[in-house]
Amino acid sequence: MTEIAALEALKAECLQCQACPLAKTRTKVVFDDGNPNAPLVIIGEGPGENEDRTGVPFVGRAGKLLDRVLLENALSRRWVYICNTVKCRACDISEGRARNRAPLPAEMAACRPYLERQLALIRPVVILCLGGPAASTIIHKDFRMTQERGRWFTDSPFAPWVMASWHPAYVLRQGGEAYARTRAELVADIDQCRKKVIEIRQQGGLLARQVAQAEPVEESEPGLF
Repeated sequence: MTEIAALEALKAECLQCQACPLAKTRTKVVFDDGNPNAPLVIIGEGPGENEDRTGVPFVGRAGKLLDRVLLENALSRRWVYICNTVKCRACDISEGRARNRAPLPAEMAACRPYLERQLALIRPVVILCLGGPAASTIIHKDFRMTQERGRWFTDSPFAPWVMASWHPAYVLRQGGEAYARTRAELVADIDQCRKKVIEIRQQGGLLARQVAQAEPVEESEPGLF
């Protein structure tokens, strides 16, 4: 079985998951988006209302901002793979209305095996964690975003090079100079990730399928790496 076929089998398994109470309140499991052959993987915390409705990660306001900052780095979703640490929306339901909340430790623990198997199949060269929860899952526990954002970490079992940046939802909550600064830092961190993939490709460190992903589809289209 190829990695892509195995990933599809994992997705089918995840869509039927009943491992935690989020299965009772979700509309759809949000497994992934983008290209599973990409050497760059972007990981967020978990789906919100829009993602729960569509089954696609990062499609709300935060997703629109992510698409814009990717574009500013000459990237789009076809050049990256996107997933979350938790595949179902974490929410509390009161008076018939669902409100987002942070996933509970037990919910994250229940979903972690899916994420680990997902990354083992993708075999990314570079991972960009968006937000502290994703960084605490992938890089190290109790990740300090204000102190450790934008640094390379090379001891993760999930990829040779890992970095964390601001979650687009956090950027959108800022105002004035704070918004401009965090947005610019997110753009710069994505640029670092792109350049790292270029560096590794030049050193011959990409898998054959990842090299193919980096090549232009048409003569008029620039290659990503």
